[in-house]
This record gives sequence, C-alpha cells and structure tokens, in this order.
Amino acid sequence: MSKTVNVEKRRESLEKVKTFINKKGGIVKKEDLETLNIDYRVILDFVNLGEIVRIKNGYYTDRIDRFSEDELVAKLFPDAKLCMESALYAYGYISQKPFGWRIAIDKNTSKSRFKLDYPKVIPYYTEPEVLEIGASEIEIDGIKFQIYNKERVICDCLKYENKMERQDFKEALQSYIGDEDKDISLLMEYAKERKVLKKVQSTLGVWI
Repeated sequence: MSKTVNVEKRRESLEKVKTFINKKGGIVKKEDLETLNIDYRVILDFVNLGEIVRIKNGYYTDRIDRFSEDELVAKLFPDAKLCMESALYAYGYISQKPFGWRIAIDKNTSKSRFKLDYPKVIPYYTEPEVLEIGASEIEIDGIKFQIYNKERVICDCLKYENKMERQDFKEALQSYIGDEDKDISLLMEYAKERKVLKKVQSTLGVWI
C-alpha cells in the first residue's frame, strides 16, 4: 500500500512539474521549481530518468526537442542583444551563418549562465550604459530577439575588426553600403560614441 501511495505521489509530482513548465513557456529556473514545494531530490530523479531535461545548470524543460536553437537562445537570454556576426547574419549582411551566437550582455551578468554545450553562445560583456546604444528588436522565424540596429553593428565591426573573419568584415561593409535603408547621420552619431569616427570616415567615407 505504501509503495502504491509513493508511486501515485511521484506521478502527481511529475505532472505538477510538467504543467508548471508549460505554464511558464517551456523553460523554468531551479528557483521557480522550488515554489512547488517538491523535494529537489525528486526533481533530480525526474532528470536522471529523462522525464524532464536539465538544459544547463539551473534551467529545466519537459523535453529538449520542443525548442529550436533560436528559441532556446531567445528564452535563455532575453536580456541579451544579438551583435557582431549574429546581427550581421540576421540582417542578411553576411551569407555564412556564424558558428555560435554572438550576444552582448551586461558585464555584471553571472558568467555561469553561459556554461552550456548547446546552443553555442559567445558573450560580449558590455558596460550597462553602452549595452543600450542602438538597441532594437527583430523577429526571426516568428521569434523575437533584441538586436543592435545596423548602424551600431557596423560601428562595432569597425571597432573589433581584428576579431572578425576578413571575408565577413568585407561582406558586411559592402552590404551596408548597398543598403537603401541605411542612416548615415545615425552611423556618425554612433561612430562618435563608439570612438570609431575616423575609421568610419576613412573606410566608408568615399562610399557613403
């Protein structure tokens, strides 16, 4: 009888956890699960048996295949902004999808957030006041991301040119030059803030 009761209690706990995960949009943190008043050892048992999935330390879902790579990035890092090659690819400025997601994040963010095998995320730790310069939003396949606008991205590419593949850098500049929606006055404003004004003038001046 006792064993039957324990099995039933476990089943109810698992159903409670899965319902909670779905209610929260498919991903929950460890501290969220603690509000359910279920012994954490039971949660770990669910993980060990594959009944729920630990995406990374402190983050859980009911099944990993419910999310695409894009969805995982959007859900795990809602406070980050697509930058550098990831932003360039999102805008169609480079043709080759970069390996790993480049995201700008507040420098005070815990580094442990990025200790995950999948998806591959490359953080750019940024001063809080700089993080918001050129902040925008984009929708990719129905998923919303924070992203830097084109002008901010181009300024960052010029600032960190030595960290980029040469082909990506050249393709990005050529794409921006040919973009009918570019905003040169905004580019110059960000160039001053990002301290790349001279580089913008020498590299793009003839073309813009």
